Amino acid sequence: MILQALFRYYERKCADPDPARRLPRFGFEDKPIPFVLELAADGRLIDITDTRDGPAKKKVAKSFCVPMGVKKTSGVAANLLWDTAEYVLGLDTKDKPERVAQQHAAFVARLHALPAEAQADAGMAAVLAFLAADPLAAVEAHAFAAEIRESNPVVTFRLAGDSDLVCERPAVATAALAGEPDAEAGEAPGICLVTGGTVAPERLHSAIKGVWGAQTSGANIVSFNLDAFRSHGKEQGANAPVSPRAAFAYTTALNHLLARDSRQRMQVGDASTVFWAESAAAAEAEDAFAAVFGEATDDPDARTGRIRAVLGSVQSGGYARDGGGDRFYVLGLAPNAARIAIRFWHVATVDEVGVRIGEWFRDLAIARGPGDAEFPSLFRLLSAVAVLGKADNIPPRLGGDVMRAVLSGGEFPVTWLNAAVQRCRAEQRVTYLRAAAIKACLNRAIRSHSREKEFSPVLDLSITDRAYRLGRLFATLEKIQEEASPGLNATIRERYYGAASSTPATVFTTLLRLKNHHIAKLDSRGRAANFEKLVGEIVGALDPLTGFPAHLALPEQGRFALGYYHQRQAFFTKADKPAESPAAVDDAPADIAAA
Repeated sequence: MILQALFRYYERKCADPDPARRLPRFGFEDKPIPFVLELAADGRLIDITDTRDGPAKKKVAKSFCVPMGVKKTSGVAANLLWDTAEYVLGLDTKDKPERVAQQHAAFVARLHALPAEAQADAGMAAVLAFLAADPLAAVEAHAFAAEIRESNPVVTFRLAGDSDLVCERPAVATAALAGEPDAEAGEAPGICLVTGGTVAPERLHSAIKGVWGAQTSGANIVSFNLDAFRSHGKEQGANAPVSPRAAFAYTTALNHLLARDSRQRMQVGDASTVFWAESAAAAEAEDAFAAVFGEATDDPDARTGRIRAVLGSVQSGGYARDGGGDRFYVLGLAPNAARIAIRFWHVATVDEVGVRIGEWFRDLAIARGPGDAEFPSLFRLLSAVAVLGKADNIPPRLGGDVMRAVLSGGEFPVTWLNAAVQRCRAEQRVTYLRAAAIKACLNRAIRSHSREKEFSPVLDLSITDRAYRLGRLFATLEKIQEEASPGLNATIRERYYGAASSTPATVFTTLLRLKNHHIAKLDSRGRAANFEKLVGEIVGALDPLTGFPAHLALPEQGRFALGYYHQRQAFFTKADKPAESPAAVDDAPADIAAA
């Protein structure tokens, strides 16, 4: 299913009318090439074009569509019409003249092996003439000679006056494809698992590059390198037969999606995640998905505006109107030694993805400060529950589990709630991102298992849940202490939050006694009276028979954190009209709930 979807995406991108976005056809690849040798028709070197651009120490070469490179090991193997200066020019950079001679001879031999029609092409004739003379001496006379000798760069050819490379000229490109074998010699024909055709399978598939944490040289999704993975005496790719064209298509498409500059990839925990729509009509959904779940690196405000537009479109029913019924794919990949593991794979229609996006942000919505992002990215949410806030400390499977829950509409993993609660306790601080994660986890669990009222984004005075009330009480006691002793370096939160959220009975009686001392220090008697009313309103909803519970389970600790966060936000948020609740405090900002 995954390979078939990637194959269809490759076919769609091959038909893209924009050459800049079109993927290379079978037998070719996009290759960064720093230098292009410009040749006259008689083979003379006219100029060397430097295709690199950018800062001096970070120049990036332009990519060209060239014949697929060969897999190089320790032996000599030349590419067709492009390669390093050692192969193309016979440049000895490692003091190994005999090996360089073999490399250059192999490069020339590949050109002479092409059909007569290709060799008669004007561009090919110029290349052969150039190589028949002294190519190294011709390059040595150029200004780039020293740089080429020092870096041994990849080079190729272009006929003067042409816009395409010699390898892209029609006669040469056709000959290059005709000379490519369909599969390894000796492989018995089989049914391709991607196309359904009968063909000899590709023995070794091209490497997939760009997966975070995998080998820099690339890794494979389809691979059989041990006897335990083989069946019925079959070798390598014959165990999962995929035709050479299908193998080229899916690897090219996946490498394109995983490219460093791709807008269709993001990092979700340890999973390098790519996404794409089935048809060009629904391609706009790809940009929307990137805006929703990706990280804003350039303009956060533009990302916020884009998400608002997406959510408005989802609500109005106009989201991806033309391709709403088309399928949308999300694939998460994680490193696994020389292989790539599938962390998650989700298929849904574009319309279904739009609905899930709306649910995601509704679950996350919570009162926030002026400096908090309205629509936090998934990366920030995961980093907020990691030790020290570092991406490297995000639990390995957490990102994939959260993304799967987002796309399916199911419960969020308990590990996310646990991580958020643990970080709140460890750091004695309930942040905006952690509170949003806790609220999302609790509301999804409520929808799945009970008819209980879901938590709202702001303080809800009607909630009688004991853990939520205890969180509100702790926030109120902290606020009283802050106003009684302005400028404190540390409050009861730094000392008591962990115990109050897990074993309330051990600390709340002490905190209530301290409260009396703090209220007595307040200058305003009206303010002190209203604080007493607020404490009484919160404590009055607790069960008088059981008192403060001895222990709060994990979900209750999440409710405690949410109650604490909501009450703190209420203290510092102004209402649009005077509060009618006893929770209001004279001369202080009113509760959010009163707005």
